[in-house]
Amino acid sequence: MIHSLLRRDWIGRIRLALTLFGLPYTVCTPGARPAISCSYSHNFRTSQTLGPISTSFCNLYTTGVQTMPSSSAPHVKSRCPQYPGSKINRFLVPDDKVGWSQNWPQYKPLSYTDPLVEKKPVWADPEIGSFSPKFNTVDGAVDRTSFEGSYKMEKQKPLNPRGRTGVTGRGLLGRWGPNHAADPIVTRWKVDAKGGKTLHSVSKRPVLQFVSIKRKDCGEWAVPGGMVDAGEQVSITLQREFSEEALNSLVITPAEKAKISDRISKLFKSPGFQVYKGYVDDPRNTDNAWIETVAVNFHDDSGNSVSELPLQAGDDAGEVQWVDVDSSFPLYASHSHFLELVAKERKAHW
Repeated sequence: MIHSLLRRDWIGRIRLALTLFGLPYTVCTPGARPAISCSYSHNFRTSQTLGPISTSFCNLYTTGVQTMPSSSAPHVKSRCPQYPGSKINRFLVPDDKVGWSQNWPQYKPLSYTDPLVEKKPVWADPEIGSFSPKFNTVDGAVDRTSFEGSYKMEKQKPLNPRGRTGVTGRGLLGRWGPNHAADPIVTRWKVDAKGGKTLHSVSKRPVLQFVSIKRKDCGEWAVPGGMVDAGEQVSITLQREFSEEALNSLVITPAEKAKISDRISKLFKSPGFQVYKGYVDDPRNTDNAWIETVAVNFHDDSGNSVSELPLQAGDDAGEVQWVDVDSSFPLYASHSHFLELVAKERKAHW
């Protein structure tokens, strides 16, 4: 019994240390087999908790596959010690002080907004006080609603629905409150020389491939994606981001662009599997600005749609290629979790 108590205390201390340093951790219980193999500390709840999906912007479907992260799990990457792209050190926030319901008079975070954001580009809000945004609603062309529900306000500024991050302001993000993004996950089956599905040597399940880009900012492989422009439908963002980052549609000829557009439109009009919708635990998040995304899987089942198009890196991508979906392949942010859910939905190897 004493050894058990000491072990729990030791594990708790290590988890707290990892959290404070912005590192992921695993949770494994001896003698018990988890429903999902030990992985990063992001819990999920089933898609049955999702509200109805608007068919006005996408032909989507969801299943019982777990798709939403539990709000009971404290965000980790949003509390990384140093804010990305700056020399700003976050105020260290332990797990038990993340929630806004916890009274913490000693909490004195620095305020930081990146100089680029302060230059007032078209995609960024002005400073609070110089304009009067309408939060928790669609404010003109800007959607300021959150997938997390109604968020609280303090001193005219929105509060991160997942709690404290150790820094206030907007950081690298343009909008006060939710910054909406879209992540298109485009997949196909890996096939052999005869066109048959390739089965994994161990799992004996068919192998999926997805379009992956290598990010220029951090050098990590990721799913293509980007921010939803003001007034833009999510379906348009999904298609635009994939075209710009994976097919370099910004620099091709009009004739080539028309050919690509036909193929892409056909695929993106097919029923897409909504993999995830909600808050993203991202190091760019602050107490007053955070990222939320919709991740959708579009599958080229026959292999005669985007599979035949030449991939070419563009926009924010350094490289682009078809990559086998496999748990051993490291990916940016929570993208590995997205691919795991896609593999389960398609009954493919993971």
